[in-house]
Order: sequence, then structure tokens, then C-alpha cells
Amino acid sequence: MRVITGIARGRRLETLEGEDVRPTTDRVKEAIFSIIQFETEGRRFLDLFAGSGQMGIEAISRGAKEACFVDSSKKSVATIKRNLQSTKFEMQSKVFHADFHSFLAMNSDEFDIVFLDPPYKTGLLQEALGLVTDCVRDTGVIIAENPLDEELAESYGDFVLDRQYRYGKIRVSTYRHKDFIR
Repeated sequence: MRVITGIARGRRLETLEGEDVRPTTDRVKEAIFSIIQFETEGRRFLDLFAGSGQMGIEAISRGAKEACFVDSSKKSVATIKRNLQSTKFEMQSKVFHADFHSFLAMNSDEFDIVFLDPPYKTGLLQEALGLVTDCVRDTGVIIAENPLDEELAESYGDFVLDRQYRYGKIRVSTYRHKDFIR
């Protein structure tokens, strides 16, 4: 796994081992950042099920002002911190060892871009989509990655499904505020 472009371009990132780990592929990551290419610079990025931190690191590399990484696994948090050290992005980052419920309950920040890629087919994605809308700016975007056979609602709070993209067996959905849909 590597940083695709920006100031940390080509930098290799540490990944987690195990069957429970499913990092976003470079192909899907590149597609996601193409979707939001003009929305990243100077923005605040939330990687709610961060894993290795690759999505938030990619956002910072592409000009995001700050990335917030949240994961409930101690191993993931340690990996994120090592990846932030190797890319020298610690100053633009906040790392939280917490489950998404706890983080969202205590969070008072607003984000411009939220990326959600929890374990598949657990109901966590749908639950997180229902809760995360309170911390997204009205002009922001929520990006959800899930398998094709996992259904998502047309709207969560004031955020409605904008577009869906298919990459093999993976679907990427974007949600935008109902007043700012393109």
C-alpha cells in the first residue's frame, strides 16, 4: 500500500495483517480521490474506521488541512501513528482510540469529508451513516465503501444519496446535504 499522489507520493504505508483486515485497494482509493479531487485542499477529513490510516494520509498528501483518524483497535491506532510518523503528517492529524459511537458522542468538530469503510455486512455502516451526519458541514460529503450486496438507504438525516460507483465487487456511495446536491 502506498500514497498515490501529493507531497507524500510513493511513500509506502504499513498495513495490518489478518483476515479481519481489508484495506481499500489503490484502485478504489484513486477513484475516491478523483471523485473529490476539487474538495480536498484545505478541508477537514474524518476517517472513522481508519485501519492503517491510508485514506486520511492520502487526503493530507493531497492538501487536506487536517485528518482525524478513529479506530477501536489498538493495533490499528499504533499502525496509524507509525504511518503518520513516516509521512511526517503528525501535526495535521488527530488519532483517537475509540469505537465510532464513543467518538461521535464526544466529538464537537465539523468535517468537510467523511470516509466510512467499516467491516462489511455488520450493520456498522448503516448505523454510522445515521450518526455521522451531525458532524458533517452542510457543504461536505460522506463517502461510504461497501460490498455490492449490502444495501444503503437513500438518505441519512439531511444527507441524500448523490452518486454510486462500482469497482468490481465494491460500491462507493457519496452522500451530500439535500440543499447542496449537485
